[in-house]
Amino acid sequence: MNDRIHLTLDEVHRIATEALGAQGFSERHARAIADTVTVAERDECASHGLFRIPFYVKALLAGNVSPDAEPTFRDLAPAVLQADAHLGFAPLTLQLAADPLERRARELGIAALAIVNAYNVAALWPEVERLAERGLVAFAFTAAFGYVAPAGGTRPLYGTNPMAFAWPRAGRPPLVFDQASSASARGEIQIHLRDGKPLPEGWAIGPDGAPTTDPATALAGAQLPFGGHKGAAIALMVELLAGALVGDVFSFEASEADTARVGAPFGGEFMIAIDPARCVGDGDRDAQLAHAEKLFARILEQDGTRLPSDRRYRARERTPTEGVTIPKSLHDTLRGYIDN
Repeated sequence: MNDRIHLTLDEVHRIATEALGAQGFSERHARAIADTVTVAERDECASHGLFRIPFYVKALLAGNVSPDAEPTFRDLAPAVLQADAHLGFAPLTLQLAADPLERRARELGIAALAIVNAYNVAALWPEVERLAERGLVAFAFTAAFGYVAPAGGTRPLYGTNPMAFAWPRAGRPPLVFDQASSASARGEIQIHLRDGKPLPEGWAIGPDGAPTTDPATALAGAQLPFGGHKGAAIALMVELLAGALVGDVFSFEASEADTARVGAPFGGEFMIAIDPARCVGDGDRDAQLAHAEKLFARILEQDGTRLPSDRRYRARERTPTEGVTIPKSLHDTLRGYIDN
């Protein structure tokens, strides 16, 4: 197809790193962001892959984001680690925080990470999967801009407010889910707009509060929480965990502060890491994991079911050899960052 460009995963990482570096990101930040973008493309999560590079660049050129800030860490309590991103994007902070967070979870059984002063347009699953691959149970929560109306409301207030969870498995990739508290991720609406496709019903309302399937009208209006008041309650919880709890902003405050229209949410992220072996008296981790597998097997006995992350793992088997495709227009944009 002439409107699509085929790339290997190495090429995805290379073009992302070169584009970010050419626009002013330090090598460490460029590589950390490229790592995150590449794993999204590898798992066929296009809304968080190379599609996101223009968001990073726009935010940097707006002058608010630091291209080279090195995160700093301090202990707030024996089990609570704070990471200050100093106005940098989150991927580098998350990579550097994994080891100290794991050490505290191993030592104490449970540990928390409070990230502050970070810009973030990435998915959450890479950071929880990273910890689950080390045998830990992990949670992550972050807010965004004010995109989502509260249940019964018509004006944006909450972010899409995703939460992610990961459970380790013996001899298999972890079970992982990463889901917005809204009916869809923001990026999914943006991709529908780019591709000229209508939205499913129930995703959004327009500025007049009426339901809409038009992406442009949705982006001008408000997204809806999934499941009505149930999704809205989760969004509220995430606002409190990633905002008030860690001492950072709520989504509506991030929106109000974005006077330069950076387009990249700014605020906090909260993570919890648990050593599962420390949660049972005899520390029999193998028995814990085997017990979980009984539940997974019962789920999969039913036709039409799958475990969270199975679709991504199937993609992960294909893309290292088959590569990925992206719109030619996006590829041209990325090449323009490098060549101009």
